[in-house]
Amino acid sequence: MEQLVWSILTQGLLTPITVRPLPNDEYEVISGHRRLYACQKAGIETVPALIYALDRDAAAIALVDSNLHREKILPSEKAFAYKMKLDAIKHRGKSLSQVATKSDSAAEVGAAMGESRDMVFRYIRLTNLVPPLLDMVDEGKIALMPAERLSYLTEEEQLALVDIMEDLEVTPSLSQAVKLKDLSASHRLDPDTMYEVMEKPKANQRETVKLDD
Repeated sequence: MEQLVWSILTQGLLTPITVRPLPNDEYEVISGHRRLYACQKAGIETVPALIYALDRDAAAIALVDSNLHREKILPSEKAFAYKMKLDAIKHRGKSLSQVATKSDSAAEVGAAMGESRDMVFRYIRLTNLVPPLLDMVDEGKIALMPAERLSYLTEEEQLALVDIMEDLEVTPSLSQAVKLKDLSASHRLDPDTMYEVMEKPKANQRETVKLDD
């Protein structure tokens, strides 16, 4: 942010922000939130802007597309962005009641990022994770595939799992996450079974056997 402020002070705002007009004669920023904030920090009162008459859903899609093309984006940011865009497409009149239509919409969401509809659905599942688990995904402690399986656990089960992971100092592998998901689906997941699944495998113990002459 400090570098952006300095760049704006020395060179001006080179790329206009994008806004849409609201009924109350104000404007909503669609793209350029960081640039606008940097201008405010720099004490600049007016900025160049491109004005587009977009409805709320079209604006949401434009906002998501703008954010998704940032150089660095966290898995959690991508998850909520994909969900917002999919919801916006649905609200624009595309019914998601049928699997085929839902898949087509998800494919449309992922197309801009070069990702499959299945990958879009995996990311969206992350929005069902409790904050501590989602933070671990952002920090690279839990991979996407195991995290997607953990998202099917109830909130209570997820919070219990966080405590157990901290206690054992481990994070779940894909096979462990699949096991936890299956146990949750069959209503057989409790702290004891979580410990059994998450405990580190004991090293093979070697015994010395004295052979007869």
